[in-house]
Order: sequence, then C-alpha cells, then structure tokens
Amino acid sequence: MGDAAKPHELETRWEVEATPDEVFSILEDATALPRWWPAMYLEVTEVDAGGADGVGRVLSYVTKAWLPHTLRWSARITSFQRPSTLEFESFGDLDGRGSWTLEAAGSACVVTHRWSVRAEKATSSVLRPLLDVSHDWAMARGLESLKLELRRRRAETSDDRAKVPPPPPPTPGSAMPLLLGAVGVVSALAGAAVLWRRRPHEF
Repeated sequence: MGDAAKPHELETRWEVEATPDEVFSILEDATALPRWWPAMYLEVTEVDAGGADGVGRVLSYVTKAWLPHTLRWSARITSFQRPSTLEFESFGDLDGRGSWTLEAAGSACVVTHRWSVRAEKATSSVLRPLLDVSHDWAMARGLESLKLELRRRRAETSDDRAKVPPPPPPTPGSAMPLLLGAVGVVSALAGAAVLWRRRPHEF
C-alpha cells in the first residue's frame, strides 16, 4: 500500500474558558466559519439541511491552511449530539471521517478534533510532513479565532464588540517562497537519507 492510500490520523486538543454549550453553538454554525475562522475557511455553503436532529446535513467547503493550495470538499453530518459530539464524513479533496467532541473540565471546555483523512491533492511522502505542519498551523489559528469569537459573542454592547480584534487572516501569497524553501529542504533531506542507506558504512 503506497503513501497515497494511507490516511492522515490527525488529532487536535483545545482548552478554552467556556461551557460546552457556548463552543458547540459556534462550531455547529458552519456557514459562519469564514467570518470567525478565515485563516482556514474561505467559503462554506449548505447543500442539504438534513433532518431535524441535525444528521444528514451536507456542507460544501473551500479551505486552505499554511500551504498555498485551495481545497474543495464536502462533509455530511453522521452524528449530532448537542453539546458533546459532532461526527462527519468528508469527500472531495479531503476524504475521510472526523469528529468534534466537547467535555466540561471545571470552568473550561476541552475540545478534541479527530480526523482520519486522505488529502487527494498532495499525498506524496515528501509533502506529507508539510501537510501535517499546515494542519497544525490552521488549528492553532482556529483556537485563537475561537477565543476571539467567544469574546465577541459575550460582549454586552456594540462598543465592546468593536474592541475585539479581528481573527487571523489566511496566509498571504508571499508565503510561497517559504513553502518552496521548505519543500527543497525536505527533498534534500530525503535524498541524503537514500544516499546514506546505499553507501557502505564504516565503523
């Protein structure tokens, strides 16, 4: 089985000063993601509203992360249990299954995101480490953005709301030279490792 057939097993854990109800109400409002988490979500469109229980809802996404390429994919909600669990299956450029789970921990909410996913646009052994870095970057921006959105929703007046800083934006086009440099370094290290394995070792 080649690298392209192996899914990424991604897991991210956040902890925020909030109740599970507060966080769940933000995460379930998927079409608002481009407003409060623009570093990752460029467009979100509801394709199918699903059932009254939330199951079967289908959403179409245009996303990006640290890597400059744009991903187009969709997700279908397979389990919806407010305020603890959202499970989904994804298809398109990102194909797999994932979940959001929320648990109270004192005055905080622990949010765990798991995703077993294949990135159809870039699955070579050279790019896989960069995909993990890109995902970690996007999730770090997501935590920062979630904290800002909680502040915005809790603001009691429009003046207080206006004082909340905007969320971090998507990566600019100027990130391309950095990406190319990173790809070059990874490729060089991979090539060096191959040569090292092939040469006779002297001890």
